[in-house]
Amino acid sequence: MEIRASKGLQGQITPASDKSISHRSVMMGAIAKGVTLVDNFLMGEDCLSTIDCFRKMGTEISISGDQVKVRGNGLHGLKKPQELLYTGNSGTTTRLLCGLLAPQRFQSVLDGDASIRKRPMNRVIEPLIKMGAKISGINGGYTPITIEGTQLHGIEYPLPVASAQLKSALILAGLYADGKTLITEPKPSRNHTELMINGFGGKVSTQENRILVEPTEELYSCDLTVPGDISSAAFFMVAALIVPNSEILIKNVGLNETRTGILDVLQAMGGQIEVTMYGNTIEPAGDILVKSSSLHGTEIGGSLIPRLIDELPVLAVAAAFAEGTTMIKDAEELKVKESNRIEAMAAELTKAGVSVTTTEDGMIIRGGCPIHGAEFESYQDHRIAMSMAVLALAAEGSSRIKDPQCIQISYPGFFETLKSVQR
Repeated sequence: MEIRASKGLQGQITPASDKSISHRSVMMGAIAKGVTLVDNFLMGEDCLSTIDCFRKMGTEISISGDQVKVRGNGLHGLKKPQELLYTGNSGTTTRLLCGLLAPQRFQSVLDGDASIRKRPMNRVIEPLIKMGAKISGINGGYTPITIEGTQLHGIEYPLPVASAQLKSALILAGLYADGKTLITEPKPSRNHTELMINGFGGKVSTQENRILVEPTEELYSCDLTVPGDISSAAFFMVAALIVPNSEILIKNVGLNETRTGILDVLQAMGGQIEVTMYGNTIEPAGDILVKSSSLHGTEIGGSLIPRLIDELPVLAVAAAFAEGTTMIKDAEELKVKESNRIEAMAAELTKAGVSVTTTEDGMIIRGGCPIHGAEFESYQDHRIAMSMAVLALAAEGSSRIKDPQCIQISYPGFFETLKSVQR
């Protein structure tokens, strides 16, 4: 994909639907009683992998446009799959299914693509074993993972890292346990699972960084509309900030406070961003107006990291165009995403003339240098590919993104949306 420097981005867009919420809507609908209608579902490859897995477990799921209808069979209504549950490139599908399948009354096997096979699953497997699960991976905790369903017990468990996927796996397992499950987070992470379970009639309570999960007898269908994904909107926020003569209105973005760290950081960097909130069924949403701005460096770390972990690659692009130095720290989690995003972003930014130093838990970016186009690798990582596309819009000359098809994982219409605001 070739991208040339833009003279300005203008217009109104609606970003791709929220991936995290789309995944969870199918999972909750499948174990609830009744029919759940999900509007504005993300038809990306990761979310379609989730649908495929639940169809293999006997859940009737139909798709019409961007609406998904899930006919749930109740908390104990999943059936033994007759074949492998293939999760594709989706870490969310893989890790959350570990928690959901551990208490079922059948055996199942989870496996994913080459990228998933490199991603560590022990952080999910070990606490599930403490709950009584019979679950094992290969080569020290990687897929394929074999799960022999059994009765689980409630436990108290301090999470070693702030991970919404790990937390959600334990919450889903806790719904089936014979006692309460208490999870303690080192820092708050995205809470879509907690909100959705409560919306479907379950009982998960949160006090600061402590999450209490009570076993439930039954969940009940709940219609919902998926807001736009703030992680997808982030690429257009940064693009509008760094490309001169730009103003973009981003409509219907999910504004869950556990996900809005990107707004806090960009505004702290001097970004002109206005947010208008409005209601939604389960998740808060609103519109975001972004205008070209002179950015300055900042420090990103601590409790902010779980609130913007997926946005760090494109924040690194913003830092490249900011005056001064930006330090990203406490972000070791970036090493075990679809790629090692610390090394990948440093390598690609360097190609464009950016001064970058990697650290054990992040990177130091010295902004304000002339930035030029280059031929960028995607690493088969959708967020790296989109981040470099954003950089290309504000760099001198033209750029090429190799293997951009990985963007289909989370934002199938990314390039069409980008073209719609080019002037």
